[in-house]
Amino acid sequence: MNELIGTIFFLILSVVLGGILVVILEKKNQVKFIKLSLAFSGGFLLAIAFIHFLPELYAEQHTSIGVWVLVGFLVQLFLEYFSGGIEHGHIHAHANKKIPYGLLISLSIHSFIEGIPLANNTIHGHDHDHLIGQHHNSLLLGIILHQLPVAIALMTLLRQSLIKSSTSWILLIVFGLMTPLGLIFGKLIPMDSSIPFMDILLALVVGMFLHISTTIIFETNENHRFNLAKLTAILLGVGLSVGLI
Repeated sequence: MNELIGTIFFLILSVVLGGILVVILEKKNQVKFIKLSLAFSGGFLLAIAFIHFLPELYAEQHTSIGVWVLVGFLVQLFLEYFSGGIEHGHIHAHANKKIPYGLLISLSIHSFIEGIPLANNTIHGHDHDHLIGQHHNSLLLGIILHQLPVAIALMTLLRQSLIKSSTSWILLIVFGLMTPLGLIFGKLIPMDSSIPFMDILLALVVGMFLHISTTIIFETNENHRFNLAKLTAILLGVGLSVGLI
C-alpha cells in the first residue's frame, strides 16, 4: 500500500511541478527548456524500450507480441492527431479562452493507458528478484520524465490561450490524475488469467514510447540542425537507462 501511495504521489507531483515551473519561468527560455527536457526523456524512453522491455516481452511471449507493440505505435499516432503533438513539444495556442477538449482527452487516454502496467510491480508476474522493482521503476521513471515536460507544455498552452488560472490548474490536475487512475484500474485486472493482459498492455505502452521517442529524437529544430544541446540531452537520457540495468 505504501508503495502504491508513493507511486501515485510522484506521478501527480511531476505534473504539478511542471505547472509550477511554467509560472516561475514565464517566458524565459521556456521553449528551449521544454525541448531539451523532452529530448532527455525521449532518449530515456527509447533506451528502456529496447534494453528493458522488448527483450522481456519477447522472452515471455510469442513473437506476436510485436503486433501489440505496433498497435501501440499506431494508437499514439492516432492520439497525436487530436493532441497536436504536444507530447513532443508542439504548442499551438489560440487566445480564444476555449478549453482544448480534444487535446485533453487525447493526453488523458495516453496517460491512462501507460499507467496500467505500473500495477504489476514484477513485469510478467514473476517472482525473480532481478525483475522485482527494477523494470517497474524504469517504467515509472520513464513516465515521470516524460510527464514533466508535457505538463509544462500543457500549462504553457493553457496560459497562452487566456484560460483562467484556476481553470488551467484544474485541467492540469485532471490530466495528472489520469496515470494514477490507470494504475488503480490495472490493480483490478486478474493476474491469473490465461490471457496475458499485462504483457499486451505493456507492449502497447512500449509502442507508444517508441513513437514518442523517435519523433522527439528525429525532429529537427527551426534551422533543421541537430544541435549539440539536444544530442547531449538524448545521450544523457540513454545513459540513465543503461545505468539502471
